[in-house]
Amino acid sequence: MAQRVGVVGLGIMGSAYAGHLIDAGFVTTGFDVARDALQRFAQLGGWFSSDPADVARHADVVITALPSVAAVDDAFFGDGGLAAGAHEGLVIVEASTLPLAAKDRCRAGMAARGVRVLDAPVSGTGSQALVKDLAIYASGERGAYDEVQPVLASLARAVRYVGEFGAGSKLKYVANLLVTIHNLSTAEAVVLAQKAGIDPALMIEVVGEGAGASRMLQVRGPMMAAGSYDEPTMKLDVYQKDIDIIAEFARDVGAPTPLFAQSAVFYTAALAQGRGKQDTAAIASVLKTMAGLAADP
Repeated sequence: MAQRVGVVGLGIMGSAYAGHLIDAGFVTTGFDVARDALQRFAQLGGWFSSDPADVARHADVVITALPSVAAVDDAFFGDGGLAAGAHEGLVIVEASTLPLAAKDRCRAGMAARGVRVLDAPVSGTGSQALVKDLAIYASGERGAYDEVQPVLASLARAVRYVGEFGAGSKLKYVANLLVTIHNLSTAEAVVLAQKAGIDPALMIEVVGEGAGASRMLQVRGPMMAAGSYDEPTMKLDVYQKDIDIIAEFARDVGAPTPLFAQSAVFYTAALAQGRGKQDTAAIASVLKTMAGLAADP
């Protein structure tokens, strides 16, 4: 089993992965463009590197958790990128949510250097990542998956091999479509309860025991009830990228997504309120304004 693991991207998700890897006894090296992220990583007990190439040189497995196509392209193929540190036997687990074309570039470019890349996006929020309440959809070469499965198992409650490269991302798009809709439905429920004179915290507790329960009601409902979004588990401006990816994917395959399309409007409205750095639960603030309730901070 691989003992040396690297993490490139130490944000909300990547830092949670790194903490679990260190706790599980893996020698863990990391890199992030943000200095404060590296300092937090070092406090966890990790060894930070000067660039992704150095992470690759010191790892058997590298997990990438990055916010955009540009960040992934730079981490893989920019100056000091993973390609510069490639070595025989290295497996890279690309865990970001990206368009398939970007994932394919990573796979093809690293294959030319003898490195195997898995497409293995993660379903779950940052708060879920902290307690390993995640699902990982791993796709690509089965032998590479078998090698890294113990590493992935240290990060999540469910790790599934789902088939050929790209299948993981397709499943993640479906999962995020549901998250997008369920997040809005949770906001609707919170605002309806408030307008009806019901304590929204009580509503979440009671409804969560019945058929109306959902993971978004459980995870984001309390934030909406409190009107507090400044400790994000997924930032609105980052999630807008995910919404755009899903919309493009649905168009490409010719699938109608009416509920998703209507839901996306409220994320755009929350961004227009200047809430891009808040949690996606902040879409509840849009509905509260529409309902004539007091605006959230």
